[in-house]
Amino acid sequence: MKIFVAGATGALGRQLVPRLVANGHDVVGMSRDPSKRDAIRALGASPVFADALDRDAVARVVSTAEPEVIVHQLTALSGPMNLRHFDRVFSQTNRLRTEGTDHLLSAGRAVGVRRFVAQSFAGWPFARSGGMVKSEDDPLDPTPPAAMRSTLDAIRYLEDAVTGAGWTEGIALRYGGFYGPGTSMSADGDHLAMIRKRRFPVVGDGGGMCSFIHVEDAADATVAAVERGRRGVYNIVDDDPAAVAEWLPAVARTVGARRPRRLPRPLARLLAGEAATVMMTDGRGASNAKAKRELGWAPGHPSWRDGFAEVAEVAA
Repeated sequence: MKIFVAGATGALGRQLVPRLVANGHDVVGMSRDPSKRDAIRALGASPVFADALDRDAVARVVSTAEPEVIVHQLTALSGPMNLRHFDRVFSQTNRLRTEGTDHLLSAGRAVGVRRFVAQSFAGWPFARSGGMVKSEDDPLDPTPPAAMRSTLDAIRYLEDAVTGAGWTEGIALRYGGFYGPGTSMSADGDHLAMIRKRRFPVVGDGGGMCSFIHVEDAADATVAAVERGRRGVYNIVDDDPAAVAEWLPAVARTVGARRPRRLPRPLARLLAGEAATVMMTDGRGASNAKAKRELGWAPGHPSWRDGFAEVAEVAA
């Protein structure tokens, strides 16, 4: 198939494009930055360049490519995150999830794409009530912290726009927290550096649940969605959701760091903000049962425990 990947040089795009090429697909990779031409070619794709927030530019490159499938992996995240200002950090990504999604959908409709696959997120967006591990049928948070509202609104918008596009198979993939090559949880990533320096504390009881996914497994799931996915939302996570109080000390041990500090919830709210505090104390994990059942996919790293051990070996 002819596949158009928007965000071809991101952490996931760099894993996804070679896999699609290896499966015999003809891939066009879009970036905003012409200096990434050689990098896209090295992945096996044909490079095109457009600002995803420029409707005419997106329409032009998609029209020229004439893809059968569009994969939307656009984000604007790099460097350390100041979670005190959560929506500010995600503001450009939120525009890509709203305006960028609209532009890609419009361009895709004009050329009649068969399938449209877009990146969403699993974890903190879920409602903070009921069970600690959520399926795709469970509701998102109706009352998120004020600092996260715009970001959750953008996630809702993307999922509704993509799965509601009746003219194509619209698929939203809710990825867990990425780790592995090119991510903030890699051998040289910012978050592992914070863990090593004991700057990533356990907040309160650390009861918030997290679901992880190795970036290579996320790419494999995306290939499955491209090739045989049906309209809807899928959680793309590993088999082992875990509370912060469990996974954070375990990862610290794995990478040879001292045990993380403990930070009382009121102090964390003051220092790190409500968004970070809520994620570490009230977040929910996600179930991958639907993705396994309907996509015929399973993570090659079933648990973050083994996956982070692999990351630590690379760092050694």
